[in-house]
Amino acid sequence: MQPVPRDPGELFAEPDVSLEAAADGSRLFRSRIRLPEDVARCTGTWLEDWAERAPARRFLAERGADGAWVELTYGDALRRVRAIATWMLGQRLSAERPVVILSDNGIEHALLMLAAMHIGVPSCAVSPGHSLLSRDHAKLKAHIELLRPGLIYADPLERYAPAIRAIAGLHDGVVVAGSRSAPLPGGPADPAAAALPYAALEVAPDAAAVARAYAAVTPDTIAKFLFTSGSIGQPKAVINTQRMLCASQRAKEMIWPLLARTPPVLVEWLPWSHTFGGNHNFNMVLRWGGTLYIDDGKPTPALLERTLRNLGEVAPTLYFSVPRAFDMLVPHLRDDARLREHFFSRLQLIFYAGAALPQHLWDELEALARRTVGMPIAMVSSWGSTETSPLATDCHYQAARSGVIGVPVPGVVLKLVPIADKLEVRVKGPNVFPGYWKQPELTRQSFDEDGYYLIGDAVEFVDPARPELGLLFDGRVGEDFKLLTGTWVHVGALRVRGIDAMAPVAQDIVVTGHDRDEIGFLVFPNLPECRKFAGLAADAPTDAVLEHPAVVRRVREAMSQLALGGGSSTYPARVMLMAEAPSVEAGEITDKGYINQRIVRTRRADLVQWLHADVPDRNVITVQARHAAGGRIEADGGPATAPGSRAPD
Repeated sequence: MQPVPRDPGELFAEPDVSLEAAADGSRLFRSRIRLPEDVARCTGTWLEDWAERAPARRFLAERGADGAWVELTYGDALRRVRAIATWMLGQRLSAERPVVILSDNGIEHALLMLAAMHIGVPSCAVSPGHSLLSRDHAKLKAHIELLRPGLIYADPLERYAPAIRAIAGLHDGVVVAGSRSAPLPGGPADPAAAALPYAALEVAPDAAAVARAYAAVTPDTIAKFLFTSGSIGQPKAVINTQRMLCASQRAKEMIWPLLARTPPVLVEWLPWSHTFGGNHNFNMVLRWGGTLYIDDGKPTPALLERTLRNLGEVAPTLYFSVPRAFDMLVPHLRDDARLREHFFSRLQLIFYAGAALPQHLWDELEALARRTVGMPIAMVSSWGSTETSPLATDCHYQAARSGVIGVPVPGVVLKLVPIADKLEVRVKGPNVFPGYWKQPELTRQSFDEDGYYLIGDAVEFVDPARPELGLLFDGRVGEDFKLLTGTWVHVGALRVRGIDAMAPVAQDIVVTGHDRDEIGFLVFPNLPECRKFAGLAADAPTDAVLEHPAVVRRVREAMSQLALGGGSSTYPARVMLMAEAPSVEAGEITDKGYINQRIVRTRRADLVQWLHADVPDRNVITVQARHAAGGRIEADGGPATAPGSRAPD
């Protein structure tokens, strides 16, 4: 086996940046690496190119009904895309009647997305949670009312049938049932039962008609609508043009030369309804003729085993995920030598996004790599949003620690604006969206007077004297709050410090204390790691885990550590361990695996009240000994009688 290139000097282009002062007191931060003018016209050129250059190369693979991998080559992908595009040309599809996809990642999902974009029709993958976990389908209804799709694909149909029926009066599009669907009882009046089978879409191709439509696609053609609420605010349809997607990948090409040397192999669960999985990763594979193995697992207790199985069979060259997923994966890499050796065997880098990676996870991944391949694996991140498609900064070098989001990518200019004690960041470049679909006022409010997108995030320099070392994410401007003392609490940084300090107890943290005089933590515990830490059996009840003296003592030690040398805005005075996991249905945890702070605080408002009560409840951990019951110090945790923890005494 040839040696795997892992040295950052071989993988990345060296950062070269400029930082200049603007007349209004802000600073403009950009890369001196130029974005070439030869940006692809549209994403379809990548598929056409690889289908000609390497028609037999594996493009996508997914698990079939029998558990075996079902594969799609580049040549077959283009053939099937042209067939589906031919059918689409007869359906009056357009930006006003786009393609909506209700499905997890899959080969048919990819073919529909690619076929639509090939002929200039936008596609929109909607988060499956809006269809499968919602009782009233309110968000899905709002999405459909805004888009008025001409085609809705659902797979498997029986899972999405209630959603299909709920939106029946909001569109006049054709409903298509994926090939994994089972027949549904009912007649033509039932929009789910009357769905067209997917096989009807792969008709005899009209090569000339498809070629004409493909040639008419321009950089300004809308490629996708992606719905987002960001971390705060109401959902909205972000216009993603072909220029945005192609410029983002061209910038990546300039700073990640490793992609041209080794076609990427990904084992990927990140949803295509989000920009990280759907734009950054999927398009990277397509641009470089790589292979994407669709991981049918997710970072949840119920589905993690599928991810472990897939990683045990397919060794990725690049691994993309979010901190929550790494938190669940690391113990298995630590304990399973075969999995660890296979995972690292040809891995060139680890990429985290969606939130900062706690330093203890960074350190353990680095240690596991050294133990397995004799050297650390580059661990990098980037920063952006759905509105920036998503790449705005990239850490194309090995940072000294976790949390570094890198420097501006070629073609992007960041405006850094001092506001209060934060450095707000704004974005301009060919990767930035033109606006929200059919929401002109919201679009207008999203840009400043110089045309920079108001992304709502804050950053700080790793070293102000050395801007080439990059930026640190400094939280959402809208997430930070003031204590009654008037001191700002920087939620993003405090959350990461708290997770690190409480390792291995805390999987994630919600910071509380708005308009109060001290900070509190609502902690989602890592129950498997807590059981190991406390020496309990793997099936020990949650009550016993959260009440265990070793777990409570670890939390108190972390609280004391965080309080050293800082003011009241830098550490928690109260902590509550929650028995109830974050709810996907309620929006507490997103498809990408990060916690929505605002929604958790709202949904668990009773816990916030208990946490900050004048007399600490028995479920609340403080640095001081808590009140006793029957002469003993009470510990935290227990079964939930309200969302997340025990009721107060």
